[in-house]
Amino acid sequence: MLRLLLRPLAGLVLGFSLLSPLVHAAEAPAPDTAKREIAALLQEFLSRVDDPAMHARFWADDLIYTSGKGEVKTKAEIVAGVAAAAKASTPATPRTSYGAEDIRVRPYGEFAALNFRLLVKNPDGTQWYSRNSGAFLWRHGQWQVVTWQATREP
Repeated sequence: MLRLLLRPLAGLVLGFSLLSPLVHAAEAPAPDTAKREIAALLQEFLSRVDDPAMHARFWADDLIYTSGKGEVKTKAEIVAGVAAAAKASTPATPRTSYGAEDIRVRPYGEFAALNFRLLVKNPDGTQWYSRNSGAFLWRHGQWQVVTWQATREP
């Protein structure tokens, strides 16, 4: 009787041991690598902020985004808004540019905290700053933002 009960358990143990290398293959990068990857992803995102595909890559499906105005948005809302703006613009449309200063990434395994100062340069020559914080998770072999908070500087 005990053998009959232990056989399924032995099968489960064997199955998990065979899957273990696959699980470990998807582990988050080492801390220094994670810092470089997230900082590079941020720079790529800021250089392609008008691209809906970049937003689809950057934000996780379960994103909670809070703007500097206190508006809470989902990934779907953000991507739809960027796509609509992209359709309405032309190559001659003046573009706002974005830059990041004081980038700080703190990795904690499959989680990483990002904080930076965003510089926004408008086509009319005006500019402003905001502080941004993001929480990244390592999923499916890539970093994605699950929460974001923007606070405009006075």
